[in-house]
Amino acid sequence: MGRISISCLFPASWHFSLSPAVLPRFLLPSFRQFLLLGLLAGVTGVLYLLLVTEKGQYSWLREDRHLHTRLGRVPDMEATDTNNPNLNYGLVVDCGSSGSRVFVYTWPRHNGNLHELLDIKQMRDKHRKPVVMKIKPGISEYASTPDKASDYISPLLSFAAQHIPKNKHQETPLYILCTAGMRVLPESQQEALLEDLRTDIPVNFNFLFSDSHVEVISGKQEGVYAWIGINFVLGRFNHVEDEHEAVVEVQVPGSDQQETLVRKRTAGVLDMGGVSTQIAYEVPKTVSFASPQQEEIAKNLLAEFNLGCDAHRTEHVYRVYVSTFLGFGGNAARQRYEENLISNTQMQNKLLGQHQGEGPDSPILDPCLPADLQDELGPQDQRVHLRGTGDFERCRLLLQPFLNRTNDTNTSLNGVYQPPIDFPNSQFYGFSEFYYCTEDVLRMGGDYNSTKYSNAAKSYCATQWKTLKERFDRGLYASHADQHRLKYQCFKSAWMYEVLHSGFAFPAAYENLRTALLVYDKEVQWTLGAILYRTRFLPLRDIQQESLKGSHSRWHHSFSFMNNHYLFLACFLVVVLSIFLYLLRLRRIHSRSTLHVQWLEEGLGSPDLPVPL
Repeated sequence: MGRISISCLFPASWHFSLSPAVLPRFLLPSFRQFLLLGLLAGVTGVLYLLLVTEKGQYSWLREDRHLHTRLGRVPDMEATDTNNPNLNYGLVVDCGSSGSRVFVYTWPRHNGNLHELLDIKQMRDKHRKPVVMKIKPGISEYASTPDKASDYISPLLSFAAQHIPKNKHQETPLYILCTAGMRVLPESQQEALLEDLRTDIPVNFNFLFSDSHVEVISGKQEGVYAWIGINFVLGRFNHVEDEHEAVVEVQVPGSDQQETLVRKRTAGVLDMGGVSTQIAYEVPKTVSFASPQQEEIAKNLLAEFNLGCDAHRTEHVYRVYVSTFLGFGGNAARQRYEENLISNTQMQNKLLGQHQGEGPDSPILDPCLPADLQDELGPQDQRVHLRGTGDFERCRLLLQPFLNRTNDTNTSLNGVYQPPIDFPNSQFYGFSEFYYCTEDVLRMGGDYNSTKYSNAAKSYCATQWKTLKERFDRGLYASHADQHRLKYQCFKSAWMYEVLHSGFAFPAAYENLRTALLVYDKEVQWTLGAILYRTRFLPLRDIQQESLKGSHSRWHHSFSFMNNHYLFLACFLVVVLSIFLYLLRLRRIHSRSTLHVQWLEEGLGSPDLPVPL
């Protein structure tokens, strides 16, 4: 029997031969089986690429996005890399009543996902300090000389220009937003100041600036911007599913069919300053009104806006209630209380012929001052003497009329409309005086508990003033607490409690209020919310640029993809084809050898033939 030599695709030392008779049947398939084997191998390779590489790619993206979500909750304390060409910049100038500040913000190019907002952070210099500068006085001081407004602002813009790469200036938006100090000026003086800024700034600076980028914003706008900034830092606008985050069902504002969606619950904001108190929170459900008059008032207190870059998407549409109460800040409330106390005492003295409060021997007893604290009020020729009794509960009762509550439904301080709050499914952050009242002296900042707070306030008020001063001298209170804080802590503790529970109608058992000075170790300014809202359409610009860039460089991406993935597939197919050709050659050799053996066998087994001589 003939033999088949095996040497193809093997080293010379592996050369051997086999007899066709001993070859297994499975090594001698038909041509169709060869073809089917090759086809199956090719399909397997393609499926492998799709399932392994693509799945891996998207799982990596999901993991990276989840990681980014978690990292976004950690304050970015690193210095800004100004050499990064993909970094964008933005400026906001806050023109307040006592001074003006410029904030420099930065963000990377948008990732193209229309569901996500810009990742805006405050710029940090090489020393990791926030890039911010403040000047005094407020711009309203230049009302009589409006032509100096641009000279007043110039130092702020020059400071910012030094920190932003020069090649980025012309694409860096600049917003100049004026608040309380400018609101009190006549409109003609406001416009004169703004016009000087609109005219001179483009001449001296190359920032992206237009007439609409400078304006006097309302208290409502300022409140909305503050609400946006705080919730952005808290990560409440990131709608990536997280089982640990509380959610709320929202009826999307402005939708014709009352569209509802479930998304992360946002946080409400309480802020009590020296002069005013402000509350802001999302109203997830459509509200009803007791009267047409109430509906008209509510329109000025409810803000509906879309933070997303696509006006047709509703996932970032919010309905927020914002109300500011002038005269309800801690210091303003104390002033109103003292004026009322003096007025009532003088009237009582006149009617009864008494001399209450006219000397230290017959002081007016004030339950809102610490026990035995002596104080004097009024002008020099009409001094009124007070002595504290430190009665927290009595102080609370005396302060309730100053809230100006009414019997109307859905109203708060001053009888102003307030939409219902779903307290069981809500969360609030208390800033400024809400934090100082709980932390500076009582050392209870953080999670608020009304029972513990009121007990601590009672104890403080009832403590002798002499003892409180001794504790202060021993450094038992917060480092920034002063004697003014000690003196009026009792009053402000009672005022904060009444504003929260009687004014805004928070239940005494409410557990989701957190008083804070910082959010994730950062002081969150309303300017962050302002630039986030005003640059909300910039992702569309980035997406369009990426689309144009992608059309010119598609061949490059295809080549890279082939190098990473198709190269493996090509090698795989070459190996399969080599095996296929080898088996086909083997089959042909086998066929020829079989014919030869049959011919020999037929020749040997044939009858003898006559041999002609």
